[in-house]
Amino acid sequence: MSGRFVWPNAVSVALLMLLIGNPLWAQESPVDLDIPAGARSGADFDVDRATEAYVALLSEEQRAKSDAYTEGGYWLKLWGFLYGLAVAWLLLHFRISAAIRDLAERIGKWNWLHTLAYAVQYIVITTILVFPLSLYQGFFREHKYALATQNFAGWFGDQMTGLMVGAILGSLALLLIYTVIRKAGQLWWIWASVASVAFIFFTSFIGPVYVAPLFNDYQTLEDGPIRLQIMSMARANDIPADDVYWFDASRQTRRISANVSGFLSTTRISLNDNLLKRTSPEEIQAVMGHEMGHYILNHGVKLVMQFGLILVGGFAFVNWGFGRALARWGENWGVRDIGDTAGLPLLGAVLSVYFLIMTPLSNSIVRVAEVEADNYGLNVAGQPDGFARVAMRLSEYRKISPGAFEEFLFYDHPSGRNRVHMAMQWKAEHQDSEPETK
Repeated sequence: MSGRFVWPNAVSVALLMLLIGNPLWAQESPVDLDIPAGARSGADFDVDRATEAYVALLSEEQRAKSDAYTEGGYWLKLWGFLYGLAVAWLLLHFRISAAIRDLAERIGKWNWLHTLAYAVQYIVITTILVFPLSLYQGFFREHKYALATQNFAGWFGDQMTGLMVGAILGSLALLLIYTVIRKAGQLWWIWASVASVAFIFFTSFIGPVYVAPLFNDYQTLEDGPIRLQIMSMARANDIPADDVYWFDASRQTRRISANVSGFLSTTRISLNDNLLKRTSPEEIQAVMGHEMGHYILNHGVKLVMQFGLILVGGFAFVNWGFGRALARWGENWGVRDIGDTAGLPLLGAVLSVYFLIMTPLSNSIVRVAEVEADNYGLNVAGQPDGFARVAMRLSEYRKISPGAFEEFLFYDHPSGRNRVHMAMQWKAEHQDSEPETK
């Protein structure tokens, strides 16, 4: 769960000042937890019936809309992949990438400077080339499905901020990878994977404190029941955070989100204002229990290491595929060897093919971590109905009941139905200790 980029304007700043000036909404949620009749505790409580009672909260219109958004996303993944290949072909076939390299090599005499100069140009040019798809996917489509709240000026400003961050971090990442490629010889693909993992850890460390505030305003959550509950859960789970932050995601989106992110001194507990305004205290506890589960179970480290292993295979695939493509078309493209930055579009294209093939595996890795965090969150928060309600809210943009193969292939989270069923199973096993809500 994460917030979208934000760009202040007069209206959003005014709303923010109103919220800061009247913090009561942050102390007590304006929403009560309402449990459907078929899911209420009792001697005749049935897990399947309770699950269906929650799923039935979706109207036919809401379900059709959610299904359309999700299924359209599958096609967008395919079109995004093909669009990326087309951009790579354009840059190589018309020797645009070679021209960018030649221009970069006129700046000074140091290879590292040439790499940085190429990387900045490449990131800017590819951002411009993919802008039509980004505009449709990130702005028009989100508004079509009533998920976005941001006007075009705000959205475009966010993209510019993202471009700035991407140019800085992306250039550093490419400098690191190309330095490894040039110095590590035949085993570059192993050391490039190690370097990539190290860079991901670095960005995870600085992200919560230095990057996220570029896109959203973070404020300390005011004293009140919700803050007390979250801090109590954090202390009980040995999370080294001494504060809780909220951020103003409602300026961009209606999506609810929260996270426990960072490492060591940068660990931060954050939740967005949509979660605070649209959900009950029980739902907030369920969400925060899930996010704390990710932290306590070391999912950040584990996922980086697991994807690092996948990346080893990816760079090995690049080592194989790049050489064959270079032998056939390298002279026409003006690409010298794999250490030549002019070959970056080819490197990226081959890597994208590999990751498309590995989509079911990468999704399964994340999905397993999400199930573990779900279980942890249920146990630490003890709010099965809050958890089920949140799962239903997420159905605004996630198909509630995909087929088994569909879930395996496309979902990096458990389906909403499976999450509700898990929560109701937990509830069935803990009815004696669970206070009932209306």
